[in-house]
Amino acid sequence: MIEQQIKSAIRDIPDFPKEGIIFKDITPILKNHALCLAIVDEFTHRLKGEQIDAVAGIESRGFLLGVALANKLGVPFVPIRKAGKLPHTVKQKMYDLEYGTATIEMHTDAFESGARVLVHDDLLATGGTVSAASELIQEMGGVVAGYAFIVDLTFLNGREKISAMSDNVIVLAEY
Repeated sequence: MIEQQIKSAIRDIPDFPKEGIIFKDITPILKNHALCLAIVDEFTHRLKGEQIDAVAGIESRGFLLGVALANKLGVPFVPIRKAGKLPHTVKQKMYDLEYGTATIEMHTDAFESGARVLVHDDLLATGGTVSAASELIQEMGGVVAGYAFIVDLTFLNGREKISAMSDNVIVLAEY
């Protein structure tokens, strides 16, 4: 049921951010407070029994429901941002993109060593950014407790890239 609600709300944007790409725009979900709450409730339900010490949201759409999810779970929210956006001491991770590289960072005091961190983003595509975020969490002494995505673009095989770090992958809608 939640999958159909999500798919009904998402709009396709052709040729964004470049020609040939059909972008799955989740922003219409944000206009529906009941659906936002249902998504957070579904993640919480599927995480029942899991030890989660923090939720790490990946910039920027991972922040949108990541904070609500962390609050519902009663744990801290950890922002993972593009380089140069966090004001305190950070640890960085550079990773490869299709055409070039990118860098993400996290505050060095984001969680205690050994913390079980749930990684959240709106969409799983190739898994590059999520893998880099997971490696960053591990390098800082955390354990990737799992992943929570609203959407998985299964044809891009991102799950294969991240499953080695945790096979606890929650996806609410697949394309």
